[in-house]
Amino acid sequence: MKRITRCKFVCTGVAVHGSVTSGFTYDYEFCAVTSGSEENKNFWKWTPSGKLTFGCTHAKDQFIPGEEYYLDIMPITDLKQIES
Repeated sequence: MKRITRCKFVCTGVAVHGSVTSGFTYDYEFCAVTSGSEENKNFWKWTPSGKLTFGCTHAKDQFIPGEEYYLDIMPITDLKQIES
């Protein structure tokens, strides 16, 4: 049985840390969508809140504030079944 939960988030900000000599880290922040389209209202009905923050060193301009993204969550064991 596949146990996948699809969430919809909007990127709310990006912070850049570091320097040219030490390298840069990009911290991205996301919040669950709440409005803006019928699809967003439907997602909000089932997942009315959520926040995600993560940092990476190689994803400059990978996520843009104001853009919406799907986030699929599944157990690793289910992913291994899909890949095989």
